[in-house]
Amino acid sequence: MKEMWEQRFSNKEYVYGKEPNDFLKQEIDKLNPGKALFIGEGEGRNAVYAARKGWNVLATDWSENARSKALNLAAENKVKIEYILSDFESLEIENNSFDLIVLIFIHIETEQRQKLHSKVVNGLKPGGYVILESYDIDQLKYNSGGPKTTDLLYTLEDIYTDFNQLDIIKFSKEIINLNEGALHQGKASVIKYIGKSISETYHNS
Repeated sequence: MKEMWEQRFSNKEYVYGKEPNDFLKQEIDKLNPGKALFIGEGEGRNAVYAARKGWNVLATDWSENARSKALNLAAENKVKIEYILSDFESLEIENNSFDLIVLIFIHIETEQRQKLHSKVVNGLKPGGYVILESYDIDQLKYNSGGPKTTDLLYTLEDIYTDFNQLDIIKFSKEIINLNEGALHQGKASVIKYIGKSISETYHNS
């Protein structure tokens, strides 16, 4: 799997484009900048946009090619981001550390997803936000990107259960038109979620 992503990100072209995800852009523009974590950030389009808006950005991915391109994109935009190499399993998220954690089109198997999302919840400061966009299980009807197996696609119930400790700010299933580089093009079935941590009791000691 890692080799597939290294190959995908080896081209000079930014395969998902250089512009941020529309949902992320729309929502992060409403927030006051703080410390943000971007998980599975790939080539950096979302993290760099956040840095341009004044956020202190930490990005993670397991692809060295993606990291290199993300840092180049940051330099191109005259901003700095921190970018560490880590897979989802071994990613450590310090409790009570982030004002914002972003997951844009991260698709992993159920047990791994639940563990990652639990770490995300614990990583939020009180008042911190999660912004997530993912393909819904109905994405199998479309050819605009995403996994081709139900094992890696999510349902509203999955997201609701994983983040049930957070207050729901936005939660919807929508059919949208994607226009993100070469690999995300056309009609897509997605889940959009924003959750907010409002109490320190959400964070395990």
